[in-house]
Amino acid sequence: MGLFDGLLGGRAADFDSGSAATNAIELTKRHHQVSLTKQGAATGHLRINLTWRMRTSDFGGSTRQSLLRHPFKALRPPEVLGHSQSMVNVDLDLGCMYELTDGTKGVVQPLGGFFGDVNSPPYVKLSGDDRFGSASGETIYVNLDHRDDIKRLLVFVYIYDQTPAFDRTHAIVTLYPSNGPRIEIGLDERHPQARSCAVVLIEKAKGGELVVRREVKFVYGFQAELDRLYGWGLQWGRGYKSKVDG
Repeated sequence: MGLFDGLLGGRAADFDSGSAATNAIELTKRHHQVSLTKQGAATGHLRINLTWRMRTSDFGGSTRQSLLRHPFKALRPPEVLGHSQSMVNVDLDLGCMYELTDGTKGVVQPLGGFFGDVNSPPYVKLSGDDRFGSASGETIYVNLDHRDDIKRLLVFVYIYDQTPAFDRTHAIVTLYPSNGPRIEIGLDERHPQARSCAVVLIEKAKGGELVVRREVKFVYGFQAELDRLYGWGLQWGRGYKSKVDG
């Protein structure tokens, strides 16, 4: 789906929290929340994208030794390399637990083939399953024209059936609202044994305001543990994904 690849810049100046240079809002521990409603972005399609790269510290020996031999490298920003299946055996997946206002609950994720629907309940759809961390990554679309039907959404990332490697990857979840700057959440905390991470919660605050809140909570289990953490109450079982085509 390429319909929402670009942002319309007409309302970008209304976002006081955005950076003029990057046109982005970064959610951090200190600044962890932003209101889509106040920014006039609670309508249209919200695009949520996951991309990841391999940390370069996993290649080419010790970073400390490298800096001793080449001290000026300390002045350079850390380089991030794209990875392929041969470089790292990790498969990050993007998912979303949803709860609608009528009480319906469920999940959209590659595992089990729950890809959802953007024009009918749950108004959340996963487009594709990126196994190798390509530039386009994985994308979820949320139809905010049906925001009155949505109570809350929990966007999460998990490692499918492989060695935990959140400490060896640089992952970013980016939200692209229909208006204004993108919203970025980096998963840079080192949790080498974690298999899942609750990234962001989208829910209605008092007065019906639609709020995006940074979570970034790593757990050592899978979706069932995230479910317990946030009280979703779904039934979970072992799931599998189909083989990669080609």
